[in-house]
Amino acid sequence: MASLLYRLGSFAARRAWAVIVSWIVILGIGVGAFLTLGGTLSNSFDIPGTASGAVTDELAEKLPDTAGGTGTVVYRTTDGSPFTDEQKKAISELAASAEDLDGVASVVDPFDAQQQQADQAQQLADGEAQITDGRSQLDAGQAQLDQGRTQLQAGLDQLAAARAQAESAGAPVEQLAALDAQQAALNAQQAELEAQQATIESSRAELEANAEQVDLGSRLLDLAGGIGVVSDDESTAIVNISFVDPRLELSEEVKHAAIEHFESEPIDGLEVDFGTDIAQGVPEIFGIGEAVGLAFAAIVLIVMLGSLVAAALPIVTAVVGVGVGVTASLAFSGVVDMASVTPVLGVMLGLAVGIDYSLFIVNRHRKQLLAGVPVRESIGLATGTSGTAVVFAGSTVIVALLALNVTGVPFLGLMGTVGAVCVAVAVLVAVTLAPAILGLVGARLLRRTVRATIGQEHAAGKPVKRMSTLRAVVTAVVSVVALLIIAIPSMSMRLGLPDGSSEPSDSTSYRAYQAVDEQFGEGANGPLLVTATLPDAISDDDLLATQVAVAETIAEQDDVAAVAPIAASDDNTLLAFQVLPEEGPNSASTEKLVQDLRSLPEIGDGIELGVAGQAAINIDISEALAGVLPLYLTVVVGLSLLIMIVVFRSLLVPLIATGGFVLSLFATYGLIVAVFQFGWGADLIGLHSTGPILSFLPVILVGILFGLAMDYQLFLASGMREAFVHGASARDAVAQGFRAGRSVVIAAALIMVSVFGGFIFSESTIIRSIGFGLAFGVLLDAFVVRMLLMPALMHLLGRSAWWLPRWLDRIIPNVDMEGAALERDHPGMQAVAVPTGDAGGDDATPATRAERRPPRTRAERKARERG
Repeated sequence: MASLLYRLGSFAARRAWAVIVSWIVILGIGVGAFLTLGGTLSNSFDIPGTASGAVTDELAEKLPDTAGGTGTVVYRTTDGSPFTDEQKKAISELAASAEDLDGVASVVDPFDAQQQQADQAQQLADGEAQITDGRSQLDAGQAQLDQGRTQLQAGLDQLAAARAQAESAGAPVEQLAALDAQQAALNAQQAELEAQQATIESSRAELEANAEQVDLGSRLLDLAGGIGVVSDDESTAIVNISFVDPRLELSEEVKHAAIEHFESEPIDGLEVDFGTDIAQGVPEIFGIGEAVGLAFAAIVLIVMLGSLVAAALPIVTAVVGVGVGVTASLAFSGVVDMASVTPVLGVMLGLAVGIDYSLFIVNRHRKQLLAGVPVRESIGLATGTSGTAVVFAGSTVIVALLALNVTGVPFLGLMGTVGAVCVAVAVLVAVTLAPAILGLVGARLLRRTVRATIGQEHAAGKPVKRMSTLRAVVTAVVSVVALLIIAIPSMSMRLGLPDGSSEPSDSTSYRAYQAVDEQFGEGANGPLLVTATLPDAISDDDLLATQVAVAETIAEQDDVAAVAPIAASDDNTLLAFQVLPEEGPNSASTEKLVQDLRSLPEIGDGIELGVAGQAAINIDISEALAGVLPLYLTVVVGLSLLIMIVVFRSLLVPLIATGGFVLSLFATYGLIVAVFQFGWGADLIGLHSTGPILSFLPVILVGILFGLAMDYQLFLASGMREAFVHGASARDAVAQGFRAGRSVVIAAALIMVSVFGGFIFSESTIIRSIGFGLAFGVLLDAFVVRMLLMPALMHLLGRSAWWLPRWLDRIIPNVDMEGAALERDHPGMQAVAVPTGDAGGDDATPATRAERRPPRTRAERKARERG
C-alpha cells in the first residue's frame, strides 16, 4: 500500500496541472449533474414494516380519504379580536379554491365546520327537547286513555248489573235487545281504547329508539368536546388540508403550492402560518456558524503549519472534496427520496475529514522538507506513509457509514452512503490533489526564514520520558470515572422526531405550533388516527352504537383529551377516529397512550384497534431505530476490529480502542440528553425548547464517531508501533509514539471540533443536535480517550499490547503501516521516522538506525540470524 501511494503521490507532483484540472472537471461534472438532475429534498422519514404503516395501508384500501397526508394552515387576527364577517368570508373562499390545487383531496373550511358542529349540537338539543315533549304528550294521552278505560269499565259493570236484573225480572226481549246494543257499543269503545293503547305503545317505542340515538349522539358529542377548528374567542382558525398522496409520498411541490395559495392573497388584519406537516424548513447547508467554525480551523492550521500557504492547502482540498461529494450525491435526489439532513451530513464529514487527511500529509511533507528531502521525493514519501494511514483511517469511517445500510432503514442507509461517498472523495483528494498542489507550491510551503534552515540539524526537544505506572493507573481510573459520570444522563434518553416546537422561533412552523397549542391545547398539534377493525360487517342501525362503544373505550385511557369518529368504510368493517392527546406529539404521555391503545384487548366481539397519525409514526420510527442500534453497533465494531487487527497486528490494541470508544460514545449521549432533553445549558447554544433526542442521532453517532475515533487511534498507535518495531521498549514506544503524533492529532481534533461545532448554531434542531453530538464526541474521544486513557492503558499492558497469536500472524496480510518498504528504498525516510531512545521530540532528528532496526519479516529474521 505504501509503495503504491508513493508512486501515486509522485505522479501527482510531476503532473500537477493535469491532476488539478482533472479535479476541476470532476467538480464541474458534479455541479452540472446536480443542476440538471437534482430534485427536491424531503423532511419525511419512513421505516417500512411499522405498526402505523400497516394501519395506513389499511386506511388506503378501505378509507382512502383518510390515508392521505394532511396540512395545517393557521389564521390569527393580529390584535386578538374575533374574526369579522369579511375575514371569515375571505378565509372560506381561499379554502374552497384550494380544493382545485393539484394533489389536494379536500379542504375543511373552519367556519363551515364550526357551523356544522353547532348545527349538530342544536339538532341533538332539539331532539332531546322533542323527546321530552313527546314523552309528556304520550304520558298525557296515557292518562286520558286510562281515565277513559276506567269510565268505560264502570259503564260495563253497570250495564252487566242492569241486564242481570232485567233477566231476573223477566224483562221482554226488546228490553234485553236494547241492553245488548248498549253492550256492543261499550265493547266497541273498549276496542277503540285498546287500539289507542297500541298506538301509544308504538309511539313510545319509536320515541325511546330515537331517544337512544339522541343519547348516543350526545355521548359522542361530549367525547369530542375538545376537538375544534375555531378557537373559543374566535381569534384563531385552522384550515385542514387533505392530500391525495400519503404523507411519506407527498411531494414538496404539492406542499409548496398549498403554501403559495394561502400566502398569495393576504387578508387584512390576519396572520397566516403553516404547520410542520407542509412547511418544515429545509436546513441551509452552510451558514454563518459553519463559516466561523471553518475560520477557527484555519487558525489552528496556521498555528500548526506555520504559514498561510500551508494552512490554506487543506481547506482548499477539503472544499473541493465536499463540492464533488455533495453535488454528486444531490444529483440523485431527483430519483431517490433524500432527507434534507443528508447533504448537510456530507458537508460536515467532508470538511472535517478532508481538512484532517490533507493536514496529515502536508505536516509529514513539511517535516521532510525541513530535513532536506527533495520536494517531489518528499511528496511521494508523505503520500506513501501518512497517505497509508489516511487510507486506512478513511476506510474505517467508510465501513462504519456504509454499515448503516444493514439497519434496514432506507433514509438512514442513504445518509450513510452519501457520507461514505464524501469521505471516500476526501481520501482521494488527499492522496492526489494535495500532492499535486504541494508539487506546484514546492519549497514555498515553508516560510522564507524557515526555508533558510532546510537540511540543517534542528535542536532536539526535551527527552522523551515514559510515564510512571502510578500516573498511568491514576490517569486511566480518572478518565474512566469521568466518562461514566458524564454518561449518567444517557440512561434517561428518550427518542423522537422534531415537531413544530423545535423549529426556529421566528419560523412560520413554530408560530403555527404555538398558536394551536395556546388556543386548542397541546394535543391538537399531534392528533392520533385510531382505527377499529370489525370482524364482521354491521348494519347502519348498529353503527352509531358501535362507534360510541369504541370511542368510550378510547376515552377511558389516561391522557385522552377528546375522541371523535371521522369515517366508516362502505362495508362498515373499518371505523376511523380522531384522538386528541392531553399533551404534545413528543411528550412521554402521548408515547405511552399510543402503546396503551395498541395493547388494549379486543373490544366487544373481536374489535381490534390500530393507531396511526404523525405522532404515532414518529414513535414507531424512534422505536425501530432504537431496536437496530445494537445490531449496527455490533456490525460496525466487528468490521472495524478486523481492520485494526490487520493494521496494528495486535489483539489488545483494537480492544482498547473499541472499549474507549464505547465510553466516549455513552458520555456523548449523556451530554446530548443533558442539553437537548433536560435543557441544562440550552441557552448557551440558543436552544429555545427541549424534547426527545433525534431518533436516528444515536445510530448516526455510532457510525461517524467510531470511524473518527479510529482515525486518531490509528495515527497515535501507529506511531507507537513504529517506535516499537524499530527497537524501542514497549513503554518507551508509547511515550515516543505519543510525542511524535500528539501535535497533529490535537490539531486535527480541534479542526473537527470547530467544523462540527459551527453546525451547533444552525437554525435546524436536527442539524444542531448532530453538530453538537459530533463536536463533543470528537472532543471527548480525542482528548480523554486517545490522549489520556489509551496511552495509560498501553503503558500498563507493556509488550502484551502488541501480542498476536502466531497462527493469526501468519494468515493476516502485512499492510506495511510503518512504511518499511519505503524505508528500505528511500533513505530520506530516516530523517523523519519516529525517534528511538530518549532524545528527540516533535521535530527531533534521530540518529540513523537502519542497522539496529529489528527485522520485520521472517525472511529478514533468518537473514539476520545467518549474518
